[in-house]
Amino acid sequence: MAKKTEGTQAGYEQLKKDLAQKQPGRFYIFYGEEDYLCRHYLSMLKKQLLDELTEDFNYHRLTQENLSAQLLYDSIEAIPMMSERSLVQVDDVDLFLLPEAERNKIAETLSDLPDYCCLVLTYSATEFKPDKRMKKLWDVMQKNAVQVEFRYQSERDLKAWVVRHFRAKNKTISPQTCDYLLRYCGVSMTHLDMEIEKLCAYSEAGEIVQADIDAVAEPTMEAVVFEITDAMGQRDFSRALERLDVMFKLQPEAIPILAAIGNQMRRLNAAKTLMNAGKTADDLAQLYSLAPFAANKTMSQARRLSERFCSRAVLLCSDTDFKLKRSYDDPKRLLEMLILTLAEEARHD
Repeated sequence: MAKKTEGTQAGYEQLKKDLAQKQPGRFYIFYGEEDYLCRHYLSMLKKQLLDELTEDFNYHRLTQENLSAQLLYDSIEAIPMMSERSLVQVDDVDLFLLPEAERNKIAETLSDLPDYCCLVLTYSATEFKPDKRMKKLWDVMQKNAVQVEFRYQSERDLKAWVVRHFRAKNKTISPQTCDYLLRYCGVSMTHLDMEIEKLCAYSEAGEIVQADIDAVAEPTMEAVVFEITDAMGQRDFSRALERLDVMFKLQPEAIPILAAIGNQMRRLNAAKTLMNAGKTADDLAQLYSLAPFAANKTMSQARRLSERFCSRAVLLCSDTDFKLKRSYDDPKRLLEMLILTLAEEARHD
């Protein structure tokens, strides 16, 4: 059985080592914020363990709808057909919430996995949150599983990944344009992957430029909120209202838009408090489960805004939320008034 690796970087490095050596282990747990990486490494495992002719026989996928202790046991113990290995994938099942008898039977199964089976538990829609009071199940996971946490990538690694993605499609992108792409489209690798595909299909030139991004890329709500906050810090209030219009094109309902703006105002307020206490972007990222790029961006914005503005912005968002839910005013008008009021607050900073 593979040596246990408890979460974070150790498990990630072990997985990459196993794949580089073309020797996948017997038991992995995949979890974390960056779902793109989870799907990427699952795909790599499938390529190494399965082939098209026998995949139907040797690939078993279980979910909340069909999982039972007996079906998991049968899937794991099934002898591979015309292949050396099988792959059993269990998606978004919190094993710790199962009845005790089921949990104990699963723990027995996980304690003695056959060499020919590779079991992967994935957690995307469901959080991987082990209940250590369930000692029998937790102990076997601790002992036998390689726990792989797919974290948001650092800004440097994310930029390098974008450049590699374009290069693989015979395209280049300058560091400045790469920065713009991340500001415009956000830091989700899943979203960026789709936007890179669109940009490569759109551009006939060898180099991707800002005009290409403006023409075909779709911004995320988070990215547009960053632009609104940037406009506030630069006292460019017409730009802030223009980006609010973009948000309504992405999301016609006012409440999710206000939630996105309010969340960023709360993060700005927290960033200001952390800065005053001598803390860093890493502390903000940990507090709000932010990607490093987003945490750095928020800290940078907070430096340009006063403590008074940051705390006042949170109150104004709460007040607008109250009005949205209890008044008959036009929702878009209420959000425009919020932006104008925030602009006035920033003007007097």
